[in-house]
Amino acid sequence: MKEILAFGVQADERPLIEQAFAPPYEIRCLDVLMNRDTAPLAAGHEVITVSVNAQLDSEVLHILAAGGTRMIAQRAAGFHNIDVETAAELGFTVARVTHYSPYSVAEFAWTLAMAVNRRIIRSARRTRDFDLRLDGLLGREMRGRTVGVIGTGRIGTAFTRIAHGFGMRLLGWDIAENPVCVELGMEYTELPRLLAESDLVSLHVPLLPQTHHLIDRNALASMKDDAILVNSSRGGLVDAQALVEELKAGRFTGVGLDVYEAEAGLFSFDKSLEVIDDDTLVRLMSFSNVLVTSHQAYYTQEVVGQIIDTTVRNIENYLADRTSDDVLVTPGQPPAVPR
Repeated sequence: MKEILAFGVQADERPLIEQAFAPPYEIRCLDVLMNRDTAPLAAGHEVITVSVNAQLDSEVLHILAAGGTRMIAQRAAGFHNIDVETAAELGFTVARVTHYSPYSVAEFAWTLAMAVNRRIIRSARRTRDFDLRLDGLLGREMRGRTVGVIGTGRIGTAFTRIAHGFGMRLLGWDIAENPVCVELGMEYTELPRLLAESDLVSLHVPLLPQTHHLIDRNALASMKDDAILVNSSRGGLVDAQALVEELKAGRFTGVGLDVYEAEAGLFSFDKSLEVIDDDTLVRLMSFSNVLVTSHQAYYTQEVVGQIIDTTVRNIENYLADRTSDDVLVTPGQPPAVPR
């Protein structure tokens, strides 16, 4: 078995990946992300595995193809970073992790919502300085309030179950109704009404051309002034610059963002000693009612383990000339991606 090269491996992931790829596999882990500068490192490796922060555009794919790479196993469900058309033209097999436990992301979305609602970050910073006043820390109960769940797939449904436990009124928006959510009491409605009536809006849809900037200037303007917005799905769902303008106007009780539309090259890196030239992100972080985290909603022992196990299986399938629902691109076939 030739060596498999793993890009973008976090310190917490490394022992799990090395254990999963036990003999007869040989695995070498790199902490660098896949991009135009690091792609030449893959030369001579038929199979590589990458993180969701990999840059797999046309230029990078051509470099990989020239170096002999034929199979890319992405350790994530999202594939917005992959030029699947070019991958198909170049004869790659590309697989992803279609499913993993939805509870990690759903629970983290609620963590963001409650953190901004109950002013946890402000409170923690104060108490470290022994400023124990309550001024500015007034929150509100979720029971009896309205939650708008945009996207009611597996993660959206898990999020809805938690909202139901809080005793909230449930509004949903999706291309099709989920019977589980309906049974919980969810009312499906059009997006404008959901945005206008919800005290909390949480996003759980994939990033596709039709969902890019789904929450744009008009959508933000239609929300309640004291609403909470949470995005733990994909950064491109929210027009970040439009969000800044609304926040500058004093709107929204809180915003929790685990993703950001220009996070590539920023998230997963230590930028603490650098000047950040992304003015929009810097401005977002300057608001006391905004909490930004570094795309960590999925990052639990359970999910990382499932992602690695599926990645191993995807590579095994490739080597055995088998396919599965995790395969995005197969040589000679059009990309098998949702439209």
